[in-house]
Amino acid sequence: MSGPHDLFARYTFGHPERAAAELRAVLPAHVVSDVDWSSLRREHGSVVDPELRETESDLLFTAQLRSGQPLLLYVLLEHQSTVDPWMALRMLRYVVRQVERWRQEHPKSEKLPLIIPLVMYHGAEGTWTAPRRVEDLFDLPEGQEKQVQWRALVPRFEYLLDDLTAEREEALSARAGPPLARLAWLVLRYGRTGELARKLPDWVALFAQMQAAPEGAEHLVLVIRYLLCTEGRTVQAAARQVLHSLVDEQRAEELMGTWAEEMIEEGVQKGLEKGLAKGLEEGLAKGRIQERAEAVLRILTARGVQVDEASRQHILSCTDGAALDRWFDRALNATSLRDVLDGPAQ
Repeated sequence: MSGPHDLFARYTFGHPERAAAELRAVLPAHVVSDVDWSSLRREHGSVVDPELRETESDLLFTAQLRSGQPLLLYVLLEHQSTVDPWMALRMLRYVVRQVERWRQEHPKSEKLPLIIPLVMYHGAEGTWTAPRRVEDLFDLPEGQEKQVQWRALVPRFEYLLDDLTAEREEALSARAGPPLARLAWLVLRYGRTGELARKLPDWVALFAQMQAAPEGAEHLVLVIRYLLCTEGRTVQAAARQVLHSLVDEQRAEELMGTWAEEMIEEGVQKGLEKGLAKGLEEGLAKGRIQERAEAVLRILTARGVQVDEASRQHILSCTDGAALDRWFDRALNATSLRDVLDGPAQ
């Protein structure tokens, strides 16, 4: 089972709107202005090494520049408490895997897409100190002139870094983005500092904004459960205090379930993690279903197939993953809507 950090981060920033908030906060201004953010889509498939799954997770997004060029945005969510001095090499390996996948999926393409790698870090050791350029990992001959000459012969690669530990609370709170994204930045920033229990009551207004947003009740439960299953008793008490400041006791029990309170008192960590995982994984599965339905419609549009509103809603409201996969495969060669929805396989 994936760890709580992985599930929380992937749920929060796996959604295009919240991913766009993270990317806009870190990418250079000229990139932000050149990207058509309405085209941002989440893609599936991890390239993270299996032995690192508990300390990091990755997200891949595709978008288009306003010029029409394709763009890949690869985000690594770093959860481990220590700074990895070899991160630049790992990121280069991950980017190469993405490029190789692109070539397999686009065999006729004569150019590679632009790909921007980004590491989001929140750890206990303080700010990130590892090199961000692969060229800095090589043992070059001494002497400034010699190093310039030799540096031209080694691979040049650099990743972007969102070091949450280096950001002030005011700066994270002021970032543009949905309330859940801003709250996630703050929780991840202070999660390992020992200050989180003291900070949580100051964020009640932000919790309230999140609760008032679409799917606010679901997001509130997920954040509270994440806090309950990853931190100490002082944070658990502060999290429950925040929840009760937003809703009455009856509603709190409805949202959290009486089982959560019982497990907290008994100190049953595995039960909490299972509950968090179930909630987050259900949210991720729901997002994948929605993305698949939207992909079917995008393919039909690209092929010039007319889709009436009733059929469009039929596709978007479908919750059967197998049916959506079947429609997706048919849409690749469809010349009419009947080829997709009324094919012989159905």
